[in-house]
Amino acid sequence: MFEVTIEARWTLRLDGGPALPERTIALLLAVDEHGSLLRACAEVGVSYRHAWALIREGEALLGMSLLEMERGRGSRLSPLSEKLVWAQRRIAARLSPTLDTLGSELEAEIGRVQHENDAVLRIRASHGFAVEALHQRLNRDGVLNELRYCSSSDAVASLALDNCDLAGFHVPIGEFEADAIAHYRRWLQPATQRLVGLATRRVGLIIARGNPKKIYGIEDLAREDLRFINRQPGSGTRFLLDLLLRRAGIEAARVHGYEQCELTHAAVAAYVASNMADVAFGVETPARRFDLDFVPMHSERYFLLCQARRLGDAVLQQTLRTLCGQEFRNAVDQLPGYQADNAGRVFELGEAFPGQWTPTARPRRPRAKASST
Repeated sequence: MFEVTIEARWTLRLDGGPALPERTIALLLAVDEHGSLLRACAEVGVSYRHAWALIREGEALLGMSLLEMERGRGSRLSPLSEKLVWAQRRIAARLSPTLDTLGSELEAEIGRVQHENDAVLRIRASHGFAVEALHQRLNRDGVLNELRYCSSSDAVASLALDNCDLAGFHVPIGEFEADAIAHYRRWLQPATQRLVGLATRRVGLIIARGNPKKIYGIEDLAREDLRFINRQPGSGTRFLLDLLLRRAGIEAARVHGYEQCELTHAAVAAYVASNMADVAFGVETPARRFDLDFVPMHSERYFLLCQARRLGDAVLQQTLRTLCGQEFRNAVDQLPGYQADNAGRVFELGEAFPGQWTPTARPRRPRAKASST
């Protein structure tokens, strides 16, 4: 099956001069991750001598130092290099979902030529790392699929309009479940829809390594000395944050940075990693990937909503087999904060959310009349 990869590329130059080589930025990223130029060379695939040549060339191009060497302490990024690393991570975090969505659309269109008679599985989903793992696993299993990231609300609305086959959305476990179901209720039809389990995940506060600002709970978001970065309006993560703020009696206007938002969990984590914000609210996976700390606040179940009548379709049957497969479960379980609980299990809405719907009485069958002789 064809796989399309689209990556963002940016350049930096001084006064119209030559651009800084891409490999130099890759080298700086590796130094930031490992704290050692030697280990960075191994990751990027260049010799130590060539690495220094790239660094010196970059310093000459930009007129500022890129690395600071300290005896016994390895390599450290200069202030300029810290900003270059921040820029690379910010660009990747901000654009990756959009580029992944476009790449998935291109895969589906090109794949129609290769699999002329196969149905395309249309997935609309809130951004998440288990959904990403599913898309990758489906590709490996030869399931032609098109994944588009959107808000949870947009995803379930898309399914209600028959614009997709699976809609990914997440619901908090426990006290906020009823609020979430009320939020999505206009698009949910228990009689004709089913839920497919994907994963559970932890959501919480993403903070700098070592917690220098001493952030321990949702109440801290009202502090005047903290800078917050939010998710976009309509996202399920922002909806859960609003519920937590309401429970704590905190008005959104008191949170410094509440109106500043990003589209993904990775993007808000990149903000904190680059010291552009002190705290964000999101899932644990990007916090660990950016070497940040994480304060768990709540757990969620992530579901895939579908039409019950479609469950017998070959493409959905194969998707259920993929979800139940050990390879997919292992991939999800390796994501920090994720577990592949009930992956592939099909639920009725009333079964997944007991008490949220009044059972509909089944109509009685008319009794057969006795024949007269």
